[in-house]
Amino acid sequence: MKHIEPKLIALLKEGYCTPQIARIAKKLKEPSTTLQYNIKRLEKEGAIKKYKAVFDYQKINAGFCIYVLITLSPDEYGNPERIGNELCKHPEIESVDIITGDWEMILKVRTKDQDAYYAFVKNVISRKGIEKIKTLTSLKQLKTEFIVASH
Repeated sequence: MKHIEPKLIALLKEGYCTPQIARIAKKLKEPSTTLQYNIKRLEKEGAIKKYKAVFDYQKINAGFCIYVLITLSPDEYGNPERIGNELCKHPEIESVDIITGDWEMILKVRTKDQDAYYAFVKNVISRKGIEKIKTLTSLKQLKTEFIVASH
């Protein structure tokens, strides 16, 4: 068999998944046509944005999870969306949030290991507009994307 796991994982991360209608219908004890109608309505209203896989990140070389607190430089403070939208383009960044408090932004970053994170900081985070960062390393993730990790 052909080894296409990296390509497949990339597509699944982007949302190339579909709901399992028959399985959901059985669980809810509703006809599949009712489910399809409701799902289509939720999609049309924008309540469902995408369908994606939930991974065991250790098994796909993205097990090093880091939260990065960012202080923006004074010239960028008035428009955090500009830098946030640029950061969104990097595949290592799982989420970007503009926050209140002592920091302006928080990122959730996933890399293979500490060395990959260091390269990420040098190449992506160390840029004009970002004045200071603080890294918080996740030691063990118990729940992600609404799924409780199995023990």
